Amino acid sequence: MTRFHSGRKVTHKFGAVRTERDGIKFDSKAEGDYYDLLKQQQAAGQLVGFTRQPTFHLPGGTRYVSDFLCFWADGRVDTRDVKGVETEGFTIKWREVQSAYPWMTFLKVKRSGKGWKEEA
Repeated sequence: MTRFHSGRKVTHKFGAVRTERDGIKFDSKAEGDYYDLLKQQQAAGQLVGFTRQPTFHLPGGTRYVSDFLCFWADGRVDTRDVKGVETEGFTIKWREVQSAYPWMTFLKVKRSGKGWKEEA
């Protein structure tokens, strides 16, 4: 996506295209598409509900912000991050949040063909 900052043309370094769904702005088209999928799963009764951008506080005063916190009809609760490119900073925080919150299930979600692939 091309943006303008102080009169300069700025492009996202990973090529992510900001998008909007239901008046909500998402950092990438993939994240917006996954939001659509979660809404479909909620309408089908598989998902009780979900919230966006839950924050997890980490040692050292840092924080990890996930894309979605999901509450499933079968009682599961997990957090999901829609990923395209994994940066070194993400990888470090990913390990830290899993260590700090061992009772929570953290999943990375990536496009896989026409569907999605979940990774722990």
